[in-house]
Amino acid sequence: MPNSDGLLELEGKIVAVLPGTMFRVELPNKYVVLAYLSGKLRKNFIRIIEGDVVRVEIDPKDLSQARIVYRVRNAAAQAPAGPLKRSMPPRRK
Repeated sequence: MPNSDGLLELEGKIVAVLPGTMFRVELPNKYVVLAYLSGKLRKNFIRIIEGDVVRVEIDPKDLSQARIVYRVRNAAAQAPAGPLKRSMPPRRK
C-alpha cells in the first residue's frame, strides 16, 4: 500500500544478513529484495538477525531495493513463559 511519499510499504522476512548492514528480505509474494537499514535504526543500534520480520519501504520505480524502517516485535519471544525467576535474592534495605 503506498504511503504519502508514494513508497510501497510491505512486511517481509530477513533471509540473509550481508556485510555493511545490508539484508536480503523475502516479501509476501516470495520476491527477494536487497534492503538496507534506515538512519533511525542505525542510530538506535537496532539489531536485526535472520528470521526477523521487518517493515520495508520500496520505491515503485526500483523494485529491487528497499529500506528497512521497522523491526516487528515477536510477541511469542518477548513474553516470558512462566513466572519470572530472579538470579539474585531480593535486596535488603
